[in-house]
Amino acid sequence: MTKDNKTTIGVFFGSRSPEHDVSIITACSVIKGLREIGFSVVPIYITKDGRFFLGAATDDPSNETLARVDYFEDGLEKKLSKLNQYDLALTESQGRLRFVTETLFTSKTIDVDLAFPCFHGPHGEDGALHGLFQLADIPFVGPDQQASSVAMDKALTKLIYRQFGIATTDFLYFTRREWGSYEEAILADLENFSFPLFVKPARAGSSIGITRVADKDELAFAITVALNYDSKVVVEEGVEDVADLTVALVGDEIPEPTEIQESRFESDFFSYDDKYITDGGAQLGGAEKKIIIPAELEPELRDQIKEEACAIFTQFGLSGIARVDFLLDRATGEVFANEINTMPGTLYKHLFEASGVPFADLLRQLIRAARRRHSRLDETAYTFDSDILSHASDSKLAKFDINNELDKESPSNLDF
Repeated sequence: MTKDNKTTIGVFFGSRSPEHDVSIITACSVIKGLREIGFSVVPIYITKDGRFFLGAATDDPSNETLARVDYFEDGLEKKLSKLNQYDLALTESQGRLRFVTETLFTSKTIDVDLAFPCFHGPHGEDGALHGLFQLADIPFVGPDQQASSVAMDKALTKLIYRQFGIATTDFLYFTRREWGSYEEAILADLENFSFPLFVKPARAGSSIGITRVADKDELAFAITVALNYDSKVVVEEGVEDVADLTVALVGDEIPEPTEIQESRFESDFFSYDDKYITDGGAQLGGAEKKIIIPAELEPELRDQIKEEACAIFTQFGLSGIARVDFLLDRATGEVFANEINTMPGTLYKHLFEASGVPFADLLRQLIRAARRRHSRLDETAYTFDSDILSHASDSKLAKFDINNELDKESPSNLDF
């Protein structure tokens, strides 16, 4: 085992997301894996109500604090109450993230040199903390804030597919406000679609909030369910005789694809239970009968899907790891790009391992990709020397009276 004594990796996980528990499973696997290959790792857990807790910064794989799934099962609040409360020292977080705790007699700091976010869903996977990592100027695993946010949004993803000429199923998207104001018009538009339809929260994952709709009578309820998990909804046409295919990718600007996985399911779609619970969960390495690796495809079609997955990774500006899903219409042979996941549950290590990439090697590749991407930042100028401030006193800006402008736009002067 080669130790990396110079780097402390912060594994961030949990957060205010419906996929909070899946994030814990992913993070615990990553923490153990990184420690086993010699990295000092500090678990950084965010509770469902947004509180931050830190475990020990250590390369000891046997350390259990915030690092084992069973730690989170019973009596979690009591365990958390025994941990020191750390604050992020913003003024000391440049080229690192410095966390500080003060006790009656002493203070202690933990410095994070590289971030490994293991979030799933909103308030994490959507880039919510990636901007902090960028401001602190530290390497981090995964895409930047902008790419994370775009890829998380199923509506934006499908719009970009169309821009690049990538086949995707027909869809309609709308917000909670639009549904409240134009419900009848939206339902009328959807009558032009072919059933079955899939109703999805635009920015959620793990199949949470998704409903397969067989006819128009089920639509309104399915939309209400989806809007419970997001303020934007995507409704898309399904594929009747479908093969659900997945490619995972790892790398920086030029990714390497895995073998293609086919997911088979008995329900209407690959559900949360299929992924994580039934028969041990397909994405946890169980339920082997539900997944086929490699998928049974003709070589030409297999190569086409892998090439398209790599192109999507590049066009969306992704980095680190991603999972791209495709729908194959068995009747016509058409392939439709579906969803992108920038932090797949459990890092999809079962698919990487089946493709000849051990979990330890996958983690090393992700750390290298984070460092490579960070090193390229020096190629871009982020500051600009200007004398504008010295002339500001003579400018129109100096004569601008904010109070006067606010008076002009007071409610009594506004036409609603």
